[in-house]
Amino acid sequence: MLLVISCNRKEADVKPEPAAQSEKKDFKMYEMSEMAALMEQMYVDNQRLKDRIKNGEAVGNFPEHFLKIHQAVMTDESENDAFFKEQAKKFIEAQKQIYADPDNAKTHFNNGVDACVRCHESKCGGPIPRIKKLYIK
Repeated sequence: MLLVISCNRKEADVKPEPAAQSEKKDFKMYEMSEMAALMEQMYVDNQRLKDRIKNGEAVGNFPEHFLKIHQAVMTDESENDAFFKEQAKKFIEAQKQIYADPDNAKTHFNNGVDACVRCHESKCGGPIPRIKKLYIK
C-alpha cells in the first residue's frame, strides 16, 4: 500500500515544462510550384519509361503533359531564362525522339537525361544525383 501511494505522489508531482506548453510553432506546408510538380511527374513517367525500354517493351505514346515545361510557373520566375528554354527544348526533342525512333530509344532517353543534368548543373543542382539514376546503362 505504501508503494502505491508513493508512486501516485511522484506522478502527481511531475508537471509538464512550461516552455513545452507555451511554445507553439506555426506549421507551414510546403507548396510546390507548377514547375516542381511537373518535374516530379516527369521523373516518375521517365522511371516507368526506363523500365519499359530496359525490358524491351513498347514505349507507348509521348506524354503531352511534358509540353507544359514551356509555360509552367517556376518557384523563381527569373530562372525561366534563355538557357532554361533551350534546355527544355532539347529535353522535349529527345523525349519525342524516343517515341519516333523506338529502335534507338535508349540513346534518345539518355539524351533527355543529359538535358536535365545540364540544366540542373546551371540552375538547381540538388536533384542531380536523383536525375542521374535515370540513365540507362
